[in-house]
Amino acid sequence: MAKTKGGQGTPATVALTKAGADFTLHPYEHDANAQAYGEEAADALGVPYERIFKTLVAETEAGLAVAVVPVAGKLDLKAFAAALKGKKAAMAEAAKVERVTGYVVGGISPLGQRKRLPTVVDASALAFETIYFSAGRRGLQIETAPGNLVTLTGAITAQIAKD
Repeated sequence: MAKTKGGQGTPATVALTKAGADFTLHPYEHDANAQAYGEEAADALGVPYERIFKTLVAETEAGLAVAVVPVAGKLDLKAFAAALKGKKAAMAEAAKVERVTGYVVGGISPLGQRKRLPTVVDASALAFETIYFSAGRRGLQIETAPGNLVTLTGAITAQIAKD
């Protein structure tokens, strides 16, 4: 797999490079009118929705936490909270998420966030040799082994996605 290419460095790619992890960057033309960023990336790159993961941030009793789920599904907030040993979770406000992570909505990466948040990666990621997720800006995806994501974020894996 390739390393970062000139001019495409983000905190996420820096984290992978520092860790010595293999990854490939996949740029694509972002449509400013797109509303479903993960689906847009999957369609642009010709990758099944199950292999592209979106990064969501939710509020739990313990504070903000990150959920990484396939764009093919939705986050099961109850399962997410349970994975973090809590009772409930709710999606966090976009402005707060951008402030805490340092990324804009539609380009939030689970890696290289301003503040390291507890992270749960949907267990379905482990079924693939590589998965895709945001590299930290709209129009740029990282492809890497799911183990790299889990290790570098200190994530736990659990069934947190639903259809």
